[in-house]
Amino acid sequence: MAEKKQAKENLTKDALESKLVDLKKEQMNQRFQHAAGQLPKTHVMRQTRREIARVKTKLNAAK
Repeated sequence: MAEKKQAKENLTKDALESKLVDLKKEQMNQRFQHAAGQLPKTHVMRQTRREIARVKTKLNAAK
């Protein structure tokens, strides 16, 4: 688990921004699936939202 954390910490600003865009797209897809009743594991919505917050925090800390 520590290896994952180190990999996230070493991302560049461009990599973080692209990851943020991907996570936002994923979040939108999850919202649509949830509304249609096709999302069996609703906890992934919360995980995605928190991962977005982590990426945004890293971006703001880099400023």
